[in-house]
Amino acid sequence: MALVLASASPRRRELLPALGVTFEVIPADIDESGADEDAARLARDLARRKALVVAADRPADTVIGADTIVVLDGRQLGKPADAAEARAMLEALRGRTHHVVTGVAVIADGAEATEAVTTAVTMRDYSDDEVTRYIARGEPFDKAGAYAVQDPEFAPATAVEGCRCAVIGLPLWTLRRLLLGAGVDAKPPRLPDCLGCPHREDGTPR
Repeated sequence: MALVLASASPRRRELLPALGVTFEVIPADIDESGADEDAARLARDLARRKALVVAADRPADTVIGADTIVVLDGRQLGKPADAAEARAMLEALRGRTHHVVTGVAVIADGAEATEAVTTAVTMRDYSDDEVTRYIARGEPFDKAGAYAVQDPEFAPATAVEGCRCAVIGLPLWTLRRLLLGAGVDAKPPRLPDCLGCPHREDGTPR
């Protein structure tokens, strides 16, 4: 039995090794649009659909799917289609608090498990010139809400309340729990962002 990550996201590929697992990457090609106004439900459904697409070809393996949605004032922000949309998203988020919802799904032996993790993110008051430079670097276009919270140059956020890894794209403690339930020996993540995570479940003090 192999472990498969059904995602093209380089951030998810970088995070998953923190669980001490060996895995393959098979991106799932699905329509990521959705009309569900409940962001948590939609994120779980998209994560499940991604996992199902890959699991159909790999029925003997354990498949992970994930999807991230940014929510501002009840409006869902996905990946920007172009520079104008990226700028509009970043300007709308500037200086404000929004929520990032990441759904994760694990499919193994025909069984499915899904969860969604919501994190509050407060953005700093970055300048128009900073936004221009960030867009010129080509960074926003494969990211929900047009930003990466971990970007060292743009550094868009002043505060993250909740699971920072979920904002990056993969809530590691939550995923570990789902993998353990599927019989995968996932280790506790020891990344700096994971040590004080409110979703930590290894029994050690925060």
